[in-house]
Amino acid sequence: MKLRSCLFLAVISIALLDAGRVETSRRPRYGGTLRVEIGAVLHSLDPAGAPADPDEAAAKNEIDSLLYDQRNPNGTFAGVAGSGAFHIAEWESGKHVTLAANENIRGGRPFVDSIDIQMGRPAKDRLLDLEGGKADFAEIPPEEARRAAERGVRVSTSQPEDLVAIVFAAGHAIAEDAHAREALARSIERAAIVNFILQKEGEPAGGLLPQWSNGTAFLFSTAADAAGAKELWSQIGGSPKIVLGYDSGDLLGQTIAERIAVNARDAGIGLTAETIASAAPSPANVDARLVYLRMTSSHPRDALAGFQAVLAPMAGLDPSPLPAAAASEQIYERERAIVSSYRVVPLVWLPRLYGLGPRVRDWKVPAAGEGWPFADVWLEQESQ
Repeated sequence: MKLRSCLFLAVISIALLDAGRVETSRRPRYGGTLRVEIGAVLHSLDPAGAPADPDEAAAKNEIDSLLYDQRNPNGTFAGVAGSGAFHIAEWESGKHVTLAANENIRGGRPFVDSIDIQMGRPAKDRLLDLEGGKADFAEIPPEEARRAAERGVRVSTSQPEDLVAIVFAAGHAIAEDAHAREALARSIERAAIVNFILQKEGEPAGGLLPQWSNGTAFLFSTAADAAGAKELWSQIGGSPKIVLGYDSGDLLGQTIAERIAVNARDAGIGLTAETIASAAPSPANVDARLVYLRMTSSHPRDALAGFQAVLAPMAGLDPSPLPAAAASEQIYERERAIVSSYRVVPLVWLPRLYGLGPRVRDWKVPAAGEGWPFADVWLEQESQ
C-alpha cells in the first residue's frame, strides 16, 4: 500500500511538473526575430517619398505604423522618428529591412527583439516558407487562402476592408455616357467573381462601404442584369467599345478583368481588357480602370472620405468633403450619389488574410486603418 501511494504521488508530481512547463511555455516571452515576407518591393522608407505603386504604398504604411507613433494626444499623425515600437536597424532597398525593438518606448518595449522583412516574395514562395517554417508571417492573396489552409498554414482573416472597383476616366467619350457606365455595371456577375475567382474569400460589393461599417450595404444591389444591360447598351449610337485597364503584374486583377469582359460580351457590350503600367496615369485609350481601395479607418465617415479623396480626381466626382460630424444618413446619401452616377462601379470586398507560422503567439487581427500589431506578438521558444 505504501509503495502504491508513493507511485501515485510520483505520477501526480510529474504531471504537475509537465503542466507547469506547458504553462510557462505559453507565457509571453521576450526575444527572437519575427520573419516576415511580403510581395511588395519598397524603394524608400522616406516619409515624404512617393511609392511607385499601390502595393508599395500599402506595405510602406504598415512599416510606418511600426516606426512612428500613429497619433499624438490631439489625434493627429505624429510621424516622429524613433517614436514607434521599432527603429530601422538594416535597410537594403528593394530587398529587405530589419527593424529593432525600441527599448525605451512608452508603455514598454515589444516582445520580439527584431523584425526581418523580406520583400518581393511571390505568393507561392511565401506559402512554401510558411509551410516549411522559414517564415513567421506573410500576407496571403484571397484566392490562395484555401490552398494555404489545406497545406496546414494558420490563416487569420480580417473583416472585408479592401474594395475592388471599376473607375471610369473623366473626360473619355464612352466614360461620359451614362448609359454605357450603367450598362457595364449591370452586366457584371459579382457573385461569380467571389465564388470562383476568390474561392469565396470576399463579398460582392454594391456600395462603397461594407455592411459591418455603416450597416447600409444591403441597400445597394449586387445582382447582375444582363437583359437590362443589353437594353441600355442598345441605346448608344454607333459601335462603341470600352477599354478596361488593369495593372501589369496583377494576376488577380487580370482574372477579374477577363471575367468582366465575358459578362460584358454576354450582354452585347464591346469591352476589351488591357494591361497598363502600375501607378501610372491611364493611357489615352483606356476608358476605365480596375482599382483597389483600402479602408483607412473603421469609421464610415472617415473611410468614405478616404475613398472620395482618391476617386474624385480620377472619375471627376464632387470633391467636397462630408462634415466632420456627418450622421449615418448623410454618409449614406453621399455614398448613394457616387454609386448611382456609375462613374465608380464597386465589384467585391476583400478581407486581408495573414499566414502565421507556428511560433507566433498573441496575434490579433488589425482593424481597418490599423497596421500590423507586431509590437504585441511574441514567439514561442522552439523545442530543443
